[in-house]
Amino acid sequence: MATELITFKADDKFIKEVDNVAKSAGFQNRTEFIRTALREKVDTVKLKQAMSELAHLKGSLRKGRQTTDKELEEIRQKVFEEFDRKLK
Repeated sequence: MATELITFKADDKFIKEVDNVAKSAGFQNRTEFIRTALREKVDTVKLKQAMSELAHLKGSLRKGRQTTDKELEEIRQKVFEEFDRKLK
């Protein structure tokens, strides 16, 4: 996997705070901490997007009729497949 250098500016006070948090959390260095934080943020955004897209399934079953176990299992499977697809 190729890597790309990303440069950004931050004030000294914030960088010191990042360094302190990274060290206290057991990260080897600032880069490792920032990389992990960015991955976590990307995962959070993907999860929120998947949840939003799946929200349309809520209440999509016909009202006034009992849902069968087979239908519930199909819905669960759709949800898990969608989460899996979105989180990759």
